[in-house]
Amino acid sequence: MPFSVNDPFLFWLSGIVIAAVLAESVFFLVKAVRRARELNLSKGTIRKTILSSGLFSLAPAVSILIGVLTLNRFLGLPFPWLRLSILGAVTYELPAATIAANAVGAGVTETITSAQTFAVIAWTMTLGIIAGIVLILFGLKKLQKGMNSLGGKDEKWRGILMDALFLGMISAFLGLLFANVRDGVPGFIPIVVALVSALLMGVCGILIRVLKWTWLEQYALPLCMLGAMALSLPITALMA
Repeated sequence: MPFSVNDPFLFWLSGIVIAAVLAESVFFLVKAVRRARELNLSKGTIRKTILSSGLFSLAPAVSILIGVLTLNRFLGLPFPWLRLSILGAVTYELPAATIAANAVGAGVTETITSAQTFAVIAWTMTLGIIAGIVLILFGLKKLQKGMNSLGGKDEKWRGILMDALFLGMISAFLGLLFANVRDGVPGFIPIVVALVSALLMGVCGILIRVLKWTWLEQYALPLCMLGAMALSLPITALMA
């Protein structure tokens, strides 16, 4: 039986898990509304809070949708849909899938046709991020207590530590940009596209800070991703 990344069975499995998460979301929404009523909050306030929360969740969902469409090119729809609907982030899923695919000699420009290759990529994406879940489950209280203790002693160093952690996380992904620089000018295409994306994000930051366009904070990431993806076409045409 030939393997397909869009097999109906995978859709059923993903759909069941996502349905369970949606049911959980509805459960907590109902609990929150009941608690709000116990606190004598007006129906108008409750309705406004639900509506504003729903609207603000649409903007980050755009970047998630882009990630699903990007991964769909070689992993099909069910698995990326499952990953990015429940657990995972675009900044992790795509590099993890790319690294795993390259390790087994598969490309990310064509649909995976081997069940073994798909399994390797799926397990890499899953195991690579599961450490965070385990850490939160068993060590969050200790970590939070330590961070609060550090903040109470020296707020400046706490900020420096958080910035250092963020820079370390970003640095882990920079290797992918420089992986093909030995191939000549075409190898610098990812670097140029990344710089363009950073430039777009800088422009968004200026608009937010100078013009006080605070609404742009929710849309900056998807806009920069879309802009960089669109500009990557002429950049590739010029440099390839």
